[in-house]
Amino acid sequence: MFKILTMNTIASAGIDVLHKHGCQVSASMDNPEGLILRSADLHSVTFPKSLLAIARAGAGTNNIPIDRCTEEGIAVFNAPGANAEAVKEQEMAALVMSSRDVLGSIAWVRSIADQGDKIPALVEKGKSAFAGPELLGKTLGVIGLGATGAQVANAALAIGMKVIGYDPFLSVDGAWMLSSEIRRADTTDEIFEQSDYISLNIPYTEDTHNMLNDAAFAKMKQGVRILNESRAEVVDDVAMTHALESGKVAKYVTDFPNEAILKAPNVIAMPHLGACTPESEDRCAVMAANELYDYLLNGNIKNSVNLPNVALSRMGVCRLCVVHRNVPRMINRILDFISDKNINVEHMINKPRGEYAYTIVDLAELIGEDTADSIRNMANVLRVRII
Repeated sequence: MFKILTMNTIASAGIDVLHKHGCQVSASMDNPEGLILRSADLHSVTFPKSLLAIARAGAGTNNIPIDRCTEEGIAVFNAPGANAEAVKEQEMAALVMSSRDVLGSIAWVRSIADQGDKIPALVEKGKSAFAGPELLGKTLGVIGLGATGAQVANAALAIGMKVIGYDPFLSVDGAWMLSSEIRRADTTDEIFEQSDYISLNIPYTEDTHNMLNDAAFAKMKQGVRILNESRAEVVDDVAMTHALESGKVAKYVTDFPNEAILKAPNVIAMPHLGACTPESEDRCAVMAANELYDYLLNGNIKNSVNLPNVALSRMGVCRLCVVHRNVPRMINRILDFISDKNINVEHMINKPRGEYAYTIVDLAELIGEDTADSIRNMANVLRVRII
């Protein structure tokens, strides 16, 4: 069966899925057909010709060279939503920690452990130094309303906050997840201007690089509190440091510490802890394993970050899968070639995604690698598989 290389320690629940299907899974092997990982950086990795797919047991894929994978015809999968509950719970804790100095108060109480009978009086006298505002009635602006952002928005609404959400790419499924009481913002400026708290739940891209910069902070309320469960790079560290020093930002809670941010005041930094629950790791690993196996076995694509979602029930004797550029007459050329071989097409599907597309053709007869090679040699074809 299929050879799967692991690049990180993957939750046993995911490995069990692959073993159940008869896959060979190992942290060291030659010529794997699939690769499953969490945070391993693949940007400097040379992929073997055998590699068909990469599955990330998590949501973010910044550690994977997506463009290079696409050009090599390698499907890249992630596990969107599998860690949403875990991240949401951490963000709810972050809301409280950004309001009251919970961490400072705990450290201070420990510092007076040797005061004996004086402790109760010292506690009553010192507690006001760690006080902060309630969340009830305050406005939370959520940027990014995917699986995690939607859960954060709904949970904040449930504890009595007012919620504004911004997501220009909100899907129909995503919209169904949201409470009707969440107000939609048409621009990020509305979030910046109206929010007492801002939650970032967006992927890191060229468009979101340094989204929170000097211009953004200038539009925010004095004393705004910001939660970053997105990526470090969506925040301009220099601008954030200035905003913290001036008091424009009262507290910055981030899951992505770096040297600049750790030197700034009023920062609560955690070690990328959002998805670190056993339940989340199990869900992510199982989702990634199932996506990877279905693609290797059937050519079906679900939750790919570089190719279109395509699924087709098996018909006929043989399945032809082609990753190619989305150019005119590409499908006609493939079908004309098959027709010239006097092979009947039982079933097919084609879907594009930007500059690329994916085609599945179920055939009435078995074709060999010589036929596949002829299709591989066509212009704009990136990968051909016979299943």
